[in-house]
Amino acid sequence: MLNVLVVDDDQAQRLSVRSALESSKKFKVEEAFDGTNALEKINATTTAGRQYDIIILDVDMPRLNGLETLKKIKEIDPGIIVLMLTAHATVEVAVQAVRDGAYNFLSKPITSEELIDLIDKAITAHTLISTLAVSSPVFVDEGRKIIGNTSQMQKVFNVIHKLAKVETPVLIRGASGTGKELVAKAIHFNSSRKDGKFVAINCSAIPENLFESELFGHEKGSFTGASERKIGKFQYADGGTLFLDEVGDMPQLMQVKILRVLQEKMFTPVGSNREISSNVRIIAATNRPLEEMMKDGRFREDLFYRLNVVPIYLPQLADRKDDLEVLINIFVKKFNTVHNKKIAGVSKDALTVLKKYGWPGNIRELENVIEHAFVLESGNTIGLGSLPEGILEAVGVNLVETMEQIQSQSESLKSSAQVLSDEEFDSENGLDVDSDSDLDLGGDDESIEINMGVATSGALDFNAQKEEFEKQFIIKALKTFKGRINQTALHANIPKKTLLRKIEKYGIVAKEYAETKN
Repeated sequence: MLNVLVVDDDQAQRLSVRSALESSKKFKVEEAFDGTNALEKINATTTAGRQYDIIILDVDMPRLNGLETLKKIKEIDPGIIVLMLTAHATVEVAVQAVRDGAYNFLSKPITSEELIDLIDKAITAHTLISTLAVSSPVFVDEGRKIIGNTSQMQKVFNVIHKLAKVETPVLIRGASGTGKELVAKAIHFNSSRKDGKFVAINCSAIPENLFESELFGHEKGSFTGASERKIGKFQYADGGTLFLDEVGDMPQLMQVKILRVLQEKMFTPVGSNREISSNVRIIAATNRPLEEMMKDGRFREDLFYRLNVVPIYLPQLADRKDDLEVLINIFVKKFNTVHNKKIAGVSKDALTVLKKYGWPGNIRELENVIEHAFVLESGNTIGLGSLPEGILEAVGVNLVETMEQIQSQSESLKSSAQVLSDEEFDSENGLDVDSDSDLDLGGDDESIEINMGVATSGALDFNAQKEEFEKQFIIKALKTFKGRINQTALHANIPKKTLLRKIEKYGIVAKEYAETKN
C-alpha cells in the first residue's frame, strides 16, 4: 500500500479526501492540519526510516501555506509526489506550484475518480524516474558532473525537478540500447508538459526526401504523391515533447530547418506560404560522435550548441557491471507481471554467466535475455538452461559439454577402481562421480561449480554405492535443470525412459526441484 499524507486546515475536506482514498484499498492515509504539522510528520517518518509516497496539499493554510510547504518538502525529499488542491485557483499560483515541484494542481471540489486517476498518473511518472536511475545517467550542469551512479536517487529526482521548471532542449548521449528514450519519457512525464503528447521520431529511419514533410507536414499537391494535406510531428506534438532519436543522422538541410524552429518557434509546412507557431519542447538523442562530425561539417555547430543545453550521458552496460543485479531484479519484476509468473531471480551460476558477458546491446539486450529466460523457465529461478545459447557460447559455457565432463569423470573413476568389467558397468545406469569433484565452467575470472555431493561413507558394497551415485546424479541433474524432465534427459545424456524409470525407482519427485536453487 502507498503511504499518503493529506494536508488541509479544513477537517471536513481532509476526511472527504481520506475516505475517497481508503475506499480504493490502495492507500494508507494520515492527516496533517497545516503545513507546519505536515513537515513535523514528514521529518518524523524520515527519521523512522519510512516515508510518505504521496502528499495531497492544500494551498491556503495558516502558519505555513501550501506553496511554502511544497518547497520545504522538496528540500527534505524531492522524490515525494505532491498534489496541490485549492478552492481559489489562479493560473499564476498553479504555474508556480508546478515549477516548484508539484506534480499537478487541482481546483476543489474534486471527485474521488478524478483524484485517484491523477494519483495513478503521478505514480507512473514517478516510476519512470526510478527506472531512469538504473540507466546510471550522468547529468552535466555548468560543466560539473552531478550524477554518477544508480545509488544517487535523490540527485536524479533533483535533476528531473530542475528540468521540469525549464523549457530548454536536452541532449541525451549514449550507445544503442542504453535507455535514451526512457530518459526522455521520464523528463516529459515529470515536466509541466506531462499532459501533452510525447512524440518520438527516429531520424535514421526517415528517407531524406520525406524528412521535411514528416516533421513539418505538407499541403495537398505540394509534391508527387501528396494526395491530401498532412500535419507533421511538430504540429502533432504541440504543447508536448518531440523526441528526436538518432539526431546525428539528420540530413544537413533539415538541421538548418530544425535550428530555425528552435530559434524562432515557427515552421512552414511543405508547399505552404503560412507559418505555424511551434509550442514543442525538443529532447534529442544520439549515439554518434557529434564533436567529430562537426569538425568535418556533417553536423552543424550552431545546432549542437542549441541542443546541448542540458547534456545527459548514459554509460554502456559493460562499464557498469555492478548495476547488473539491480537491472535484472527490475526486469524480473516486470516480466513476472507480464507473464503472470513468480520467478524469484536468477541462480548463482546464471548470474555468473550474465556478469561475464560483454552486453554489446546494453540494457535493451539484457531485457530481451531476461524475457527469453522467462519464456523457457518452468521453475521459480532462472537457471543456465533458460539462458540463450549465444550468451552461454560467448562466455565459453556449453551445457551439453558440461554433462559430458561429468560422464568423462565417471569413466575415469571407473577405470581407476579396476573392479568393474565392461559388462558390469552399464553406461546407461552406472554414473559414478567423485564427491569432491567440481566442474569449472566459467573461464579464467570466475567459475560455476557443480558439486555432485555423492556420499562416500558406508559399507564397501558396489551395488549399494552405485545406486547411491546414480540417485545423487539424477537429483543434481534435476536441480540444475529445475525439475524439467526433457531438459534433464537431453543435457545429462540419459534416455528419457531410463530417467523416468530411475526417478520412480528412487522415489524422486522431479517437481520438488523446480523450487530448488543451485
